[in-house]
Amino acid sequence: MTRRKIEFTNREGHTLTGALEQPDTGPVRVMALFAHCFTCGKDVVAATRIASALADQGIAVFRFDFTGLGGSDGDFGNTNFSSNVDDLLDAAEFLTEHYQAPRLLIGHSLGGAAALVAASRLESVEAVVTIAAPSTPSHVQHLFADQHCDITRDGQAEVDIGGRHFNIRAQLLEDLEDWSSRNLVATLRKPLLIFHSPVDAVVPVSEAAELYQAAMHPKSFVSLDNADHLLSKRADSDYVAATLAAWASRYLEFGDEATPTDRPRVAEDEVIVTEQDARFLRGLYTTRHEVLADEPKIKGGTDQGPTPYDLLLMSLGACTSMTLRLYANHKSLAVSDIQVRLRHSRIHAEDCHDCESKSGQIEQLERHISYKGNLTEAEQQRFLEIADRCPVHKTLTREIRIRTEGGQED
Repeated sequence: MTRRKIEFTNREGHTLTGALEQPDTGPVRVMALFAHCFTCGKDVVAATRIASALADQGIAVFRFDFTGLGGSDGDFGNTNFSSNVDDLLDAAEFLTEHYQAPRLLIGHSLGGAAALVAASRLESVEAVVTIAAPSTPSHVQHLFADQHCDITRDGQAEVDIGGRHFNIRAQLLEDLEDWSSRNLVATLRKPLLIFHSPVDAVVPVSEAAELYQAAMHPKSFVSLDNADHLLSKRADSDYVAATLAAWASRYLEFGDEATPTDRPRVAEDEVIVTEQDARFLRGLYTTRHEVLADEPKIKGGTDQGPTPYDLLLMSLGACTSMTLRLYANHKSLAVSDIQVRLRHSRIHAEDCHDCESKSGQIEQLERHISYKGNLTEAEQQRFLEIADRCPVHKTLTREIRIRTEGGQED
């Protein structure tokens, strides 16, 4: 599974932060959009585990923080259920433009209600999954029932939800009440899978029953025996992911013909690179590890992995950092948080005073090393000198011969 940090701008001009989990190898079989629970954030355990497990099965999952939560901009107090739906629509638009249009929508708790509304407005979405979701958005009002009068009288109040304090405004109550009068699923007419625990203490299983009764076929219900509302046990979230993937394969048509390519056999001392699409996406394999390489969208790629030059810089940076750590440990130097920052560029030979070439262009790798410590000036100078002793640095600065052979396979 490969995780990529994503930022996009919603219709209100706020920058929302998300994470895109993608398969390490093979094509993305389906793009899914995940809506987290009320006040939770994208990094809630259930969302993180489910997204990771689905990515391992070829389903890319984008989860993000709604406005005013987690790493996203904006004031949570100014948001409501309608703004959550709008954020989902904006996220879907971003995915469609930069990656793939989402075909699967997953919502946890109040996020499930928001997913049902968003799915009715997104033509690309072919199936919807809810996890511990209420039948109507207004159900969440019980979380701040004690302050309901204060919110109504004063226009707002600070409430404690799960040990965290949030400023709840009257507009949220009004918005939730407005949505409570609407039937979210009766007109959806898309395959629906409902997960719910019979012992959920936050959203009772009766809410799932109402959802199921209101929904049109095809619809399915899966009981999460003994699971809590947040699916805090790994076994529960793993079960949801496995069941969800099997269910989605029936309705989204991503069966055997879309299965990621098999992993090639790799010898102990070699690396194998395979094609993952007809453009730039490539699978990179060692005996025990695999990653993707790609090019950014502006160059015609799908931006699902680092570029070849990114990988080159990563190799030099990783080797440099490892070498410096070994040296610091060997010399018992009080050094921590070693960071190597690298950049690749091309310069004119005449601008390089210590290069052998005097004409044409020179490939230049810039390396900046930072760390925390209390070293003397002499120790600092020696520390930087040791960086040049990393094996990859030596390889790049020595004479290199690349022998190429091959041919057509039958």
